[in-house]
Amino acid sequence: MKISRITTQKKNKNRYNIFLDDGQKETYGFSVDEAILVEYQLRKNMELDASTIEMLVQKDTIHKSYTQTINFLSYRMRTKKEIRDYLLKKEVDEEHIPVIMEKLEKENLIDDRQFADMFVRSRINTSSKGPMLIKKELIEKGVAADIAGQATESYSFEKQYEKVLKWINKRMNQKKKDSYRKQLQQAQANLVQKGFTQEVIQEAIANMEETKDGDAEWEAVLYQGEKLWHKHSRKEEGYYLRNKVKEGLYRKGFSLELINRFLDEKAEGE
Repeated sequence: MKISRITTQKKNKNRYNIFLDDGQKETYGFSVDEAILVEYQLRKNMELDASTIEMLVQKDTIHKSYTQTINFLSYRMRTKKEIRDYLLKKEVDEEHIPVIMEKLEKENLIDDRQFADMFVRSRINTSSKGPMLIKKELIEKGVAADIAGQATESYSFEKQYEKVLKWINKRMNQKKKDSYRKQLQQAQANLVQKGFTQEVIQEAIANMEETKDGDAEWEAVLYQGEKLWHKHSRKEEGYYLRNKVKEGLYRKGFSLELINRFLDEKAEGE
């Protein structure tokens, strides 16, 4: 049979309807994208056999899936796994997926190494996450562990230290009613969860210890001490009351020097 007519679709100017004539009558045959029309030079009176028609339909199906994937990639870069998952979700024929993936790779539209490098840079600039957590995120997105590891190497010790120190300072300003030691312990636990290394955390904490605010620590002792005094004075008095408060303040991370100072001033005020 041969092509009798080629018409442009009304709703999509980039797609064409191919009509076929079997020698007796004209019927609608199939539709193709403009790219397929041009690539195979489809034209009126061109002879097509059944196998060629099947091939053209398959090529067009792959092209449609490829075009959808390009649109999916237009929002942001994706990993190979994300693309593969997208195609499976769209119920693309599994035999077509490797063809689409290969074409995307040849055109440098998917590259896990490039994705990982950009992802790390973005996380450094926009989040408070450390390299270990970022590496975990990359692996979850389907990036190979070695590629993820190489990408996070760009997260230098200096950058980590600067970010950790900034985060601790902000945290300390929010938790002024806790002891300095308790604040640092909580900050350390949170920073480990955020994926920073112990080396960086300890270096930042050592810096914080050197700039410890004695006045703020005393204000925290007064706040926590008064709370404990009020709580235990309902049932205890004298030595037992002082001991309960002392134990409570010590568990909260305050130094014995400050605790005794608070208790002495409390005694003087009675």
